[in-house]
Amino acid sequence: MSDDDGASELTAADVTARYVEEAGERRLDFDREGRTASIAQNIDGYAMLKVRTGPDGDELERYYGFDMALDHAAELLGVGVDDLPVPEPATDMGM
Repeated sequence: MSDDDGASELTAADVTARYVEEAGERRLDFDREGRTASIAQNIDGYAMLKVRTGPDGDELERYYGFDMALDHAAELLGVGVDDLPVPEPATDMGM
């Protein structure tokens, strides 16, 4: 599902992913059972990915590769990386 503001949402099993572009960044937020993990990158898409505890949460780590950021997000949510749905606009995140 996509919104007019460029947001896109995808759900698989009990994980919901929402991709948004706002406040100068591209962000992929994952929600599962009340827990959130966010992966953020600058809007130009060339900086390292930041893994945070939520959209405005504390930065936990930075990664060059999307696969490593996804792995960390999955760990925070207690699921396997293959359980994370990734909306199409977010598939090119990372360096």
